[in-house]
Amino acid sequence: MRYPRTMEQRIWQASYDEGVPVDINFQDTPISAFLSHSAEAYGQRPALVFMNCRMSYAELNEAVDRFATALYQMGVGKGTSVAVHLPNLPQSVISFFAIQRLGATAVMTNPLYVPREIAHQWKDAEVEVAITADFLWERHLREMREELPVREYIVASIPEYLKFPLNWLAPFQLKRQKPPAIASVASNAGVHFFRELLEATSPAPPPVKHEMGDVACIQYTGGTTGVSKGAELTQRNISYNAQQVTAWFSELVVGEEVLLACLPFFHVFGLTVCMAWPVLGGACMVLMPNPRDIQAMVKNISKERVTLFPALPALFNAINQFPGVADQDLTSLKYCFSGSAPLPEEIQRKFERLTNAIIVEGFGLTETSPVLTVNPLRGTRKIGHIGIPVPGTDIRIVDPSDGVTNLSAGEEGELVAKGPQVMKGYRNMPGETAEVLRDGWFYTGDLAVADSEGYLRIVGRKKDMIIAGGYNIFPDEIDRILVEHPAVFEACTIGVPDKKRGETVKSFVVLESGASVSKEDLASFCREHLAAYKIPRLWEFKNELPKSSMMKLLRRELRDQEIAKQL
Repeated sequence: MRYPRTMEQRIWQASYDEGVPVDINFQDTPISAFLSHSAEAYGQRPALVFMNCRMSYAELNEAVDRFATALYQMGVGKGTSVAVHLPNLPQSVISFFAIQRLGATAVMTNPLYVPREIAHQWKDAEVEVAITADFLWERHLREMREELPVREYIVASIPEYLKFPLNWLAPFQLKRQKPPAIASVASNAGVHFFRELLEATSPAPPPVKHEMGDVACIQYTGGTTGVSKGAELTQRNISYNAQQVTAWFSELVVGEEVLLACLPFFHVFGLTVCMAWPVLGGACMVLMPNPRDIQAMVKNISKERVTLFPALPALFNAINQFPGVADQDLTSLKYCFSGSAPLPEEIQRKFERLTNAIIVEGFGLTETSPVLTVNPLRGTRKIGHIGIPVPGTDIRIVDPSDGVTNLSAGEEGELVAKGPQVMKGYRNMPGETAEVLRDGWFYTGDLAVADSEGYLRIVGRKKDMIIAGGYNIFPDEIDRILVEHPAVFEACTIGVPDKKRGETVKSFVVLESGASVSKEDLASFCREHLAAYKIPRLWEFKNELPKSSMMKLLRRELRDQEIAKQL
């Protein structure tokens, strides 16, 4: 059965900025060629900065060739799964591009994972070689070795790419952290040391014929809504998505931009937008291993004259609130890309006043590599909207009850998308793949509304929707209103099981430092902006809200806690 597009003429294209093509002449460029081309064109320009380490594109390309050769000598080739279990370090970038150079498959793994999560992903992906850090080896992996499919481990250390005096001072500081971020690793069979291995290997990787349909990485979903699923992203998915982002940011100067890579590379937003995309454009990546270190973030923006800042609403808000930020020079920033969570208007306005930068809110998922939609940079930015589809992408809003009936502008339904950035499927999960991929359309599970110009607004997740007294209530809408209150720093709303109403709306609120407000005042504030049935009946003030490593609010965790209270 064929499903027509909702908007046959792609009406959103009328809102594209001048210079953004309505269709892209996609180039079949493998991801590893991003680096080869930039090394040839911008060899002496900085590719990455990590504290006092500065590596040019020529140096990065040689390091990748050396490491790819070392991996090849360990038996890594096309299709071999290699885990990268690291924070954002030079070794992370070298590892990812070396894996791509061999046509192997990268499994980008969150270094904060506990053994159960690591075992699930590495077994599912059949990981043969793992690249990790010394403190992570000692924390979990050494004791897990017998239960994992990994045959070779390569151990990196945070200070090994630093220069004097930081390479001498850093180990003392890292040991004092809780838990420590450095450890001594004993040499034994199957365990290699990153820098030693790289320097002992000549840069002579074998020629590899890359196919655009090859799986470049297995990117696991966060698992916040169930078992973590491995989205198989191909060379085409990531390469074309980086090309789509390049087309959207048409005014950037190739070879001269500086991007703050604070979003973790193990997340698809960080992988594509903070690593693949800047390398495609010859930009310099300023690496940050700890995205919660706001002091270092502000310092890096100012010192390195950062021009591009992909981030999350929580990070923009944290910079807004950082003591003395008004005295910092953040005016080098040109464009900021916000995703992963709704961006409150007041946070956006305050950050733009502070920096003179432009924040464009976008939307994507692990399964879409990730970028699907973005607001225009110079045209109409609609606050509270996720923008319009990037070139080469189609969207529809369908009736969530049947998944087929197209809905009109203004009607709430499930957002479905089609484009070259949509994943191949979930690894080892044909049933789940068939559920979300239907006739080439990806069913996002997000509920959205399109206006008459094709701009999209997310109203919630199908699984997060609250049904109270027969009414459908979207928690994101309530959260957006609550954070507009001057006393509210963060808010997270859930549905609590209720025998009479099905569910009751409950909001968890974190107040601004030194602020105070009553539950009655918040309810009165909501009453000014929301229908009566949407106003929370239950309230709880908290010092902090549970978040993922990507700073996303974990609604499910709060819901589980509430359900446990009722048992």
